[in-house]
Amino acid sequence: MDLRCGKAPRKPSKAGPATSRVSEPDPSGTQMEPCEPAPAPRAARPAADRSSHAGASRPRQTRGARTPQKPRPPRAPRACPAKAPRSVDGAPPPRAPSVDGPERPAAPDLPLARAGSRRSGARRSGAARSTRDPGPAEPCSRTTPASPEEPGPGARVQVQRSRRTEAPPGGWNPRPVLDRLKLNRQQISAAAVVVNKVVDRLLRRLQDRESEFKGVALLRTGSYYERVKISSPNEFDVMFKLEVPRIQLEEYPNSGAHYFVKFKRNPKGNPLSQFLEGEILSASKMLMKFRKIIKEEIKNMKDQNVSMEKKKPGSPAVTLLIEIPEKISVDVILALEAKTSWPANTKEGLLIHNWLGKKVRNDLRRQPFYLVPKHAKERHGFQGETWRISFSHIEKDILNNHGKSKTCCETDGVKCCRKKCLKLMKYLLEQLKKKFEDRKELNKFCSYHVKTAFFHLCSRYHLDSQWDPKDLKLCFDNCVTFLLECLRTEKLAHYFIPVVNLFSQDRIDNVSRAFLLEQIEYERNNGFPVFGEF
Repeated sequence: MDLRCGKAPRKPSKAGPATSRVSEPDPSGTQMEPCEPAPAPRAARPAADRSSHAGASRPRQTRGARTPQKPRPPRAPRACPAKAPRSVDGAPPPRAPSVDGPERPAAPDLPLARAGSRRSGARRSGAARSTRDPGPAEPCSRTTPASPEEPGPGARVQVQRSRRTEAPPGGWNPRPVLDRLKLNRQQISAAAVVVNKVVDRLLRRLQDRESEFKGVALLRTGSYYERVKISSPNEFDVMFKLEVPRIQLEEYPNSGAHYFVKFKRNPKGNPLSQFLEGEILSASKMLMKFRKIIKEEIKNMKDQNVSMEKKKPGSPAVTLLIEIPEKISVDVILALEAKTSWPANTKEGLLIHNWLGKKVRNDLRRQPFYLVPKHAKERHGFQGETWRISFSHIEKDILNNHGKSKTCCETDGVKCCRKKCLKLMKYLLEQLKKKFEDRKELNKFCSYHVKTAFFHLCSRYHLDSQWDPKDLKLCFDNCVTFLLECLRTEKLAHYFIPVVNLFSQDRIDNVSRAFLLEQIEYERNNGFPVFGEF
C-alpha cells in the first residue's frame, strides 16, 4: 500500500490548473470541465458496469449531467470518490468502477504534492507531512555536514551565524583598517639602519672581548622579520644565540616548557662554568652578566641616543630604547642553541601534517631549538635557574612559508588572507590595551596568545582556498570566534607543547579572562569600533 496516498485530497491550490488532471467527477452532477476526457459510450462500457448496483445508480447522475438547470444531489456519499472516507491505514474503501473507464492511479499526484510542500509547506500539518515519502534532502538543510573541501572558514562561519541570535553586523570594512596598518617604507628604512647599527656593535663587543659569549651569533626573530608587524616599525626582536653542546635537560615540575640545563660532561676551561649552581646552569646569573656587558657598551655609543629599560621580573629580554627621533624598542634576548632532539612533550605538537606536509614537519623538527632565560613561576616569585624552550625561529619559517601551495602569496602565485587575519587580530588586542591602559585586566595578554590561536586555526583550515582574500571578513570573524571559544573554555594549547595551556587559571585569572571575553564580544557585535578610536 502506498502511504503517499493516505491523506484525503484537498481543494486545488493556487499552484495552477495542473491539479484538474487528476480530479474526479463532481458529485453534484454538474457538467465536467473541458479538460476532462469525455465519457465513453454506453455500448462500449463493460457489462459489469451496466449490471452492478453502483452502475444502476449512475444513470441518475448522468441524466443530471444532461440537465444542469436542475441538478440533483447524489443519493449516497459513495457517488463522490473524492469525499469518500478513508480507513485508518490510509487506503480508500472499495468502490465500483467509474463511468469514465478504469480508475486512474493516484501516483500522478505525487509530483504535485512534493512541489506544493515547498511552496505552501506552512499550510500543512506535521501529521500530513509524515505520510509522505521523505525523498532526498533539501539543499538548504542545516543538518548536512560540511564537506572537507568547503570553500573556507568564512563559509563555515556563515552557516553558524544563521544559528546565533546576535550575528556580527556587516557594516565595517577591514580593507581601510589594513591600509592603516601598512608600514611606511621610509620609516622602515630609517629604523632598520639605526637598529642594525646598534645590534652589530653589540654583537662585535660580545664576540671580541668576552670569552664566555665569544661564540654568539645573530638570529633575527619577531613580528618585523615575520612580516606581520603592524602600524609602525617601532619594535624589534633579536636573539643572540650561543651553541652549548652536550647538554642535558631536566623538566621543571608541572611546567612543560621550563627546564634545568646541565652539562653531560663539563670539560676544564669551559667558559660557562662560572654560571653553574652546582650542576645546573643558572639562567639568572648568565642573564645578569649579559645585561652588564650590553649596558657598558651602550654607554660608549656617543653617536646614538640609546638607553636601557629597567629589568622586568621574569622577562628574558634586555630592552633598549633608541631615539631617531621617535622611540624604537629593541628586545635583545640571549638564547642557548641545543642541537639535540626536541623534548618528548613536543611530539604531539606542530600539527602541520595536512597544512604544510609531513616532510616539512620532519625538516622543521630536525632544526635545533632554543632556551631563553625566562624563569618558571613559583608560588611567590620565579625559579631563577630555569630556562624556557623557544621555537620563535620555527614560527618565522611557518609564517614566511605559510601556504599549502609552495607559491602561495608569491608574486605570480595565488594569494591568501592568512597574514591579514593575523594582523587584524594583533591590532584588535593592541587597541583594546590602549583603550583600557589604566586597568590591569589586559596586562597578562600578549600577541603570542593571538598568534597561537591563529596557528591552530591554520591547521584546522589547511587549504589555501579556505583563506581566499575575497572572504577576508568572514575569515577574520572565524579567527575571532575561535579566540572567544578559547577564552570561554579556558583552553589554549601551546602550538608546540600541547600539554601547556596558555589560558589555564594559574596563568590567566578569571577576572582578566572574563574582561577580555566581554570586550571582544562587544567589538564583534558592534562592528569593531575600537579600530577607529586611536
